[in-house]
Amino acid sequence: MAATLLARPLGRRTARRSGSSWQRGHGRIALVFLAPALIGFAAFYLVPTVRGLWFSFTDYNLLSDPKVVGLGNYGEVLSDRVFWNALKVTGVYVVFNVATQTVLALGLAVLMERLTRSVMIRAMVLLPWLVPNVTIALLWMWLLDVNVGFVNHVMEQIGLSKQGFLFSPDQSILTIASINTWRHVGYTALLLFAGMQLIPKHLYEAGRIDGAGEGRMFRQITLPLLRPVLALVLVVSLIGSFQIFDTVAVTTEGGPVNASRVIYYYIYEKAFTQFEFGYASAMSVFLIVFLVALTLLQMRLLRASTSDLA
Repeated sequence: MAATLLARPLGRRTARRSGSSWQRGHGRIALVFLAPALIGFAAFYLVPTVRGLWFSFTDYNLLSDPKVVGLGNYGEVLSDRVFWNALKVTGVYVVFNVATQTVLALGLAVLMERLTRSVMIRAMVLLPWLVPNVTIALLWMWLLDVNVGFVNHVMEQIGLSKQGFLFSPDQSILTIASINTWRHVGYTALLLFAGMQLIPKHLYEAGRIDGAGEGRMFRQITLPLLRPVLALVLVVSLIGSFQIFDTVAVTTEGGPVNASRVIYYYIYEKAFTQFEFGYASAMSVFLIVFLVALTLLQMRLLRASTSDLA
Protein backbone atom coordinates (compact mmCIF):
# COMPACT_ATOMS: atom_id res chain seq x y z
CA MET A 1 0.00 0.00 0.00
CA ALA A 2 2.77 2.40 0.91
CA ALA A 3 4.63 1.52 -2.29
CA THR A 4 1.50 2.30 -4.29
CA LEU A 5 1.03 5.69 -2.63
CA LEU A 6 4.66 6.56 -3.29
CA ALA A 7 4.42 5.48 -6.91
CA ARG A 8 1.44 7.72 -7.75
CA PRO A 9 3.07 11.12 -7.27
CA LEU A 10 6.23 9.77 -8.84
CA GLY A 11 4.23 8.76 -11.91
CA ARG A 12 2.64 12.20 -12.11
CA ARG A 13 6.04 13.89 -11.85
CA THR A 14 7.40 11.62 -14.59
CA ALA A 15 4.45 12.38 -16.88
CA ARG A 16 4.82 16.11 -16.17
CA ARG A 17 8.53 16.02 -17.00
CA SER A 18 7.98 14.07 -20.20
CA GLY A 19 5.20 16.47 -21.24
CA SER A 20 7.35 19.54 -20.61
CA SER A 21 10.30 18.00 -22.48
CA TRP A 22 7.96 17.19 -25.37
CA GLN A 23 6.82 20.82 -25.45
CA ARG A 24 10.40 22.09 -25.30
CA GLY A 25 11.35 19.80 -28.18
CA HIS A 26 8.49 21.07 -30.32
CA GLY A 27 9.32 24.65 -29.33
CA ARG A 28 12.87 24.22 -30.65
CA ILE A 29 11.57 22.73 -33.89
CA ALA A 30 9.15 25.65 -34.26
CA LEU A 31 12.01 28.13 -33.76
CA VAL A 32 14.04 26.37 -36.47
CA PHE A 33 11.19 26.78 -38.96
CA LEU A 34 10.52 30.37 -37.87
CA ALA A 35 14.19 31.37 -37.97
CA PRO A 36 14.33 32.32 -41.72
CA ALA A 37 11.26 34.54 -41.39
CA LEU A 38 12.53 36.12 -38.16
CA ILE A 39 15.98 36.76 -39.66
CA GLY A 40 14.40 38.27 -42.78
CA PHE A 41 12.11 40.46 -40.69
CA ALA A 42 15.01 41.68 -38.56
CA ALA A 43 17.30 42.30 -41.56
CA PHE A 44 14.82 43.97 -43.91
CA TYR A 45 12.30 45.59 -41.55
CA LEU A 46 13.44 45.97 -37.95
CA VAL A 47 17.03 47.14 -38.53
CA PRO A 48 16.12 49.61 -41.34
CA THR A 49 13.31 51.00 -39.18
CA VAL A 50 15.62 51.60 -36.24
CA ARG A 51 18.30 53.11 -38.50
CA GLY A 52 15.71 55.33 -40.17
CA LEU A 53 14.49 56.56 -36.79
CA TRP A 54 18.09 57.36 -35.81
CA PHE A 55 18.80 59.16 -39.11
CA SER A 56 15.69 61.31 -38.60
CA PHE A 57 17.54 63.06 -35.74
CA THR A 58 20.66 63.66 -37.85
CA ASP A 59 21.95 65.58 -40.84
CA TYR A 60 23.18 62.80 -43.15
CA ASN A 61 24.05 62.88 -46.87
CA LEU A 62 26.12 59.66 -47.41
CA LEU A 63 29.30 61.71 -47.98
CA SER A 64 29.97 62.53 -44.34
CA ASP A 65 29.23 61.10 -40.92
CA PRO A 66 25.75 61.78 -39.49
CA LYS A 67 25.55 64.94 -37.38
CA VAL A 68 22.95 64.95 -34.62
CA VAL A 69 20.52 67.84 -35.04
CA GLY A 70 17.88 66.73 -32.53
CA LEU A 71 14.36 67.70 -33.59
CA GLY A 72 15.61 70.06 -36.28
CA ASN A 73 14.42 67.89 -39.15
CA TYR A 74 10.94 67.60 -37.63
CA GLY A 75 10.74 71.35 -37.21
CA GLU A 76 11.70 71.77 -40.86
CA VAL A 77 8.99 69.28 -41.87
CA LEU A 78 6.35 71.35 -40.08
CA SER A 79 7.34 74.47 -42.05
CA ASP A 80 7.88 72.74 -45.43
CA ARG A 81 5.14 73.91 -47.82
CA VAL A 82 6.06 71.29 -50.43
CA PHE A 83 5.66 68.54 -47.83
CA TRP A 84 2.17 69.72 -46.84
CA ASN A 85 1.21 70.13 -50.48
CA ALA A 86 2.43 66.57 -51.14
CA LEU A 87 0.38 65.35 -48.19
CA LYS A 88 -2.69 67.16 -49.57
CA VAL A 89 -2.18 65.72 -53.05
CA THR A 90 -1.78 62.27 -51.53
CA GLY A 91 -4.98 62.79 -49.54
CA VAL A 92 -6.91 63.62 -52.73
CA TYR A 93 -5.49 60.53 -54.39
CA VAL A 94 -6.32 58.31 -51.39
CA VAL A 95 -9.92 59.51 -51.05
CA PHE A 96 -10.65 59.12 -54.77
CA ASN A 97 -8.82 55.81 -55.12
CA VAL A 98 -10.27 54.13 -52.02
CA ALA A 99 -13.82 55.35 -52.73
CA THR A 100 -13.95 54.30 -56.38
CA GLN A 101 -12.07 51.06 -55.78
CA THR A 102 -14.34 49.99 -52.91
CA VAL A 103 -17.61 50.87 -54.67
CA LEU A 104 -16.61 49.16 -57.93
CA ALA A 105 -15.23 46.13 -56.06
CA LEU A 106 -18.48 45.76 -54.12
CA GLY A 107 -20.42 45.82 -57.38
CA LEU A 108 -18.15 43.23 -58.98
CA ALA A 109 -18.30 40.99 -55.91
CA VAL A 110 -22.12 41.09 -55.87
CA LEU A 111 -22.24 40.30 -59.59
CA MET A 112 -19.90 37.34 -59.14
CA GLU A 113 -21.95 36.14 -56.18
CA ARG A 114 -25.35 36.49 -57.88
CA LEU A 115 -24.65 35.79 -61.57
CA THR A 116 -21.59 33.58 -61.94
CA ARG A 117 -18.95 31.82 -59.88
CA SER A 118 -16.79 30.87 -62.84
CA VAL A 119 -13.10 30.44 -62.03
CA MET A 120 -12.28 31.87 -65.47
CA ILE A 121 -14.16 35.09 -64.66
CA ARG A 122 -12.30 35.42 -61.37
CA ALA A 123 -8.96 34.90 -63.12
CA MET A 124 -9.80 37.60 -65.70
CA VAL A 125 -10.83 40.03 -62.97
CA LEU A 126 -7.56 39.42 -61.12
CA LEU A 127 -5.33 39.69 -64.22
CA PRO A 128 -4.53 43.46 -64.01
CA TRP A 129 -3.40 43.04 -60.40
CA LEU A 130 -0.86 40.40 -61.49
CA VAL A 131 0.81 42.76 -63.98
CA PRO A 132 3.67 44.86 -62.50
CA ASN A 133 2.69 48.43 -61.66
CA VAL A 134 5.42 49.90 -63.86
CA THR A 135 4.04 48.02 -66.87
CA ILE A 136 0.53 49.25 -66.09
CA ALA A 137 1.80 52.83 -65.82
CA LEU A 138 3.62 52.63 -69.18
CA LEU A 139 0.58 51.09 -70.85
CA TRP A 140 -1.79 53.82 -69.67
CA MET A 141 0.74 56.57 -70.42
CA TRP A 142 0.71 55.47 -74.05
CA LEU A 143 -3.07 55.03 -74.13
CA LEU A 144 -3.64 58.52 -72.70
CA ASP A 145 -1.00 60.32 -74.79
CA VAL A 146 -2.34 63.55 -76.29
CA ASN A 147 -0.95 62.95 -79.78
CA VAL A 148 -0.93 59.18 -80.38
CA GLY A 149 -2.99 57.83 -77.48
CA PHE A 150 -5.93 55.55 -78.28
CA VAL A 151 -8.22 57.21 -75.70
CA ASN A 152 -7.75 60.69 -77.17
CA HIS A 153 -8.19 59.28 -80.67
CA VAL A 154 -11.57 57.79 -79.71
CA MET A 155 -12.59 61.05 -78.01
CA GLU A 156 -11.69 62.98 -81.14
CA GLN A 157 -13.72 60.58 -83.30
CA ILE A 158 -16.88 61.15 -81.25
CA GLY A 159 -16.50 64.92 -81.31
CA LEU A 160 -14.79 65.57 -77.97
CA SER A 161 -11.63 67.63 -77.55
CA LYS A 162 -8.33 66.00 -76.66
CA GLN A 163 -7.34 65.92 -73.00
CA GLY A 164 -3.88 65.95 -71.45
CA PHE A 165 -4.92 63.59 -68.69
CA LEU A 166 -1.48 63.08 -67.15
CA PHE A 167 -0.15 66.54 -67.99
CA SER A 168 -3.00 68.69 -66.73
CA PRO A 169 -2.70 70.13 -63.19
CA ASP A 170 -6.41 69.53 -62.64
CA GLN A 171 -6.53 65.97 -64.01
CA SER A 172 -3.16 64.32 -63.35
CA ILE A 173 -3.68 63.02 -59.80
CA LEU A 174 -7.25 61.85 -60.52
CA THR A 175 -6.00 60.08 -63.65
CA ILE A 176 -3.29 58.31 -61.65
CA ALA A 177 -5.90 57.31 -59.06
CA SER A 178 -8.14 55.93 -61.81
CA ILE A 179 -5.26 53.89 -63.25
CA ASN A 180 -4.54 52.30 -59.88
CA THR A 181 -8.24 51.73 -59.24
CA TRP A 182 -8.41 49.78 -62.51
CA ARG A 183 -5.42 47.71 -61.47
CA HIS A 184 -6.53 46.84 -57.92
CA VAL A 185 -10.32 46.64 -58.18
CA GLY A 186 -10.30 42.97 -59.20
CA TYR A 187 -8.21 41.90 -56.24
CA THR A 188 -10.40 43.91 -53.85
CA ALA A 189 -13.52 42.40 -55.42
CA LEU A 190 -12.19 38.87 -54.82
CA LEU A 191 -11.56 39.68 -51.14
CA LEU A 192 -15.11 40.93 -50.75
CA PHE A 193 -16.45 37.97 -52.74
CA ALA A 194 -14.66 35.62 -50.33
CA GLY A 195 -16.24 37.48 -47.40
CA MET A 196 -19.69 37.05 -48.95
CA GLN A 197 -19.21 33.28 -48.96
CA LEU A 198 -19.23 33.36 -45.14
CA ILE A 199 -22.73 34.85 -44.97
CA PRO A 200 -25.33 32.10 -44.27
CA LYS A 201 -27.51 31.54 -47.34
CA HIS A 202 -30.65 30.96 -45.29
CA LEU A 203 -30.70 34.67 -44.44
CA TYR A 204 -31.20 35.51 -48.11
CA GLU A 205 -33.85 32.81 -48.44
CA ALA A 206 -35.70 34.29 -45.47
CA GLY A 207 -35.43 37.72 -47.05
CA ARG A 208 -36.93 36.50 -50.33
CA ILE A 209 -39.80 34.85 -48.44
CA ASP A 210 -40.48 38.19 -46.72
CA GLY A 211 -40.56 39.88 -50.13
CA ALA A 212 -37.27 41.78 -49.85
CA GLY A 213 -35.61 42.79 -53.10
CA GLU A 214 -31.93 42.58 -54.00
CA GLY A 215 -31.28 46.17 -52.95
CA ARG A 216 -32.87 45.77 -49.54
CA MET A 217 -31.07 42.46 -48.86
CA PHE A 218 -27.78 44.09 -49.87
CA ARG A 219 -28.31 46.97 -47.42
CA GLN A 220 -29.73 44.96 -44.51
CA ILE A 221 -27.93 41.60 -44.85
CA THR A 222 -24.83 41.78 -47.03
CA LEU A 223 -23.30 45.08 -45.86
CA PRO A 224 -23.75 44.56 -42.07
CA LEU A 225 -22.42 40.99 -42.17
CA LEU A 226 -19.58 41.96 -44.51
CA ARG A 227 -18.35 44.71 -42.18
CA PRO A 228 -15.22 42.92 -40.77
CA VAL A 229 -13.99 42.01 -44.26
CA LEU A 230 -14.90 45.44 -45.59
CA ALA A 231 -13.00 47.08 -42.72
CA LEU A 232 -9.92 44.99 -43.53
CA VAL A 233 -10.18 45.93 -47.21
CA LEU A 234 -10.53 49.63 -46.39
CA VAL A 235 -7.55 49.61 -44.00
CA VAL A 236 -5.32 47.75 -46.49
CA SER A 237 -6.47 50.00 -49.34
CA LEU A 238 -5.83 53.13 -47.28
CA ILE A 239 -2.29 52.13 -46.33
CA GLY A 240 -1.52 50.91 -49.86
CA SER A 241 -2.85 54.13 -51.39
CA PHE A 242 -0.53 56.25 -49.26
CA GLN A 243 2.37 54.22 -50.68
CA ILE A 244 1.72 55.25 -54.27
CA PHE A 245 5.06 55.85 -55.98
CA ASP A 246 5.81 53.85 -59.12
CA THR A 247 2.90 55.13 -61.23
CA VAL A 248 3.88 58.74 -60.45
CA ALA A 249 7.59 58.05 -61.07
CA VAL A 250 6.89 56.52 -64.49
CA THR A 251 4.21 58.89 -65.80
CA THR A 252 4.42 62.44 -64.39
CA GLU A 253 7.48 62.55 -62.08
CA GLY A 254 5.49 64.72 -59.70
CA GLY A 255 4.39 67.30 -62.27
CA PRO A 256 2.98 69.41 -63.59
CA VAL A 257 3.71 72.09 -60.98
CA ASN A 258 3.66 69.63 -58.04
CA ALA A 259 0.12 68.57 -59.00
CA SER A 260 1.01 64.87 -58.68
CA ARG A 261 3.97 65.04 -56.27
CA VAL A 262 2.72 62.57 -53.67
CA ILE A 263 4.40 62.13 -50.31
CA TYR A 264 6.32 58.95 -51.20
CA TYR A 265 7.76 60.56 -54.33
CA TYR A 266 8.78 63.66 -52.37
CA ILE A 267 10.55 61.50 -49.77
CA TYR A 268 12.32 59.66 -52.61
CA GLU A 269 13.46 62.96 -54.14
CA LYS A 270 14.84 64.24 -50.86
CA ALA A 271 16.70 61.00 -50.14
CA PHE A 272 18.01 59.82 -53.50
CA THR A 273 18.10 63.01 -55.59
CA GLN A 274 19.08 65.67 -53.06
CA PHE A 275 20.76 63.20 -50.64
CA GLU A 276 19.07 64.66 -47.56
CA PHE A 277 18.65 61.31 -45.84
CA GLY A 278 18.07 62.73 -42.39
CA TYR A 279 15.25 64.98 -43.56
CA ALA A 280 13.73 62.18 -45.67
CA SER A 281 13.82 59.87 -42.62
CA ALA A 282 12.02 62.50 -40.53
CA MET A 283 9.26 62.72 -43.14
CA SER A 284 9.02 58.91 -43.18
CA VAL A 285 8.64 58.77 -39.39
CA PHE A 286 6.00 61.49 -39.55
CA LEU A 287 4.12 59.48 -42.20
CA ILE A 288 4.31 56.28 -40.14
CA VAL A 289 2.85 57.98 -37.06
CA PHE A 290 0.13 59.57 -39.18
CA LEU A 291 -0.81 56.23 -40.80
CA VAL A 292 -0.88 54.38 -37.47
CA ALA A 293 -3.21 57.01 -35.98
CA LEU A 294 -5.41 56.99 -39.08
CA THR A 295 -5.59 53.19 -39.11
CA LEU A 296 -6.54 52.96 -35.43
CA LEU A 297 -9.24 55.59 -35.94
CA GLN A 298 -10.55 53.76 -38.97
CA MET A 299 -10.62 50.41 -37.16
CA ARG A 300 -12.49 51.99 -34.25
CA LEU A 301 -15.07 53.72 -36.43
CA LEU A 302 -15.70 50.59 -38.51
CA ARG A 303 -15.85 48.32 -35.42
CA ALA A 304 -13.59 45.89 -37.30
CA SER A 305 -13.15 43.55 -34.32
CA THR A 306 -16.87 42.74 -34.07
CA SER A 307 -19.15 40.81 -36.40
CA ASP A 308 -22.93 40.60 -36.69
CA LEU A 309 -22.54 36.89 -37.44
CA ALA A 310 -21.75 36.17 -33.77
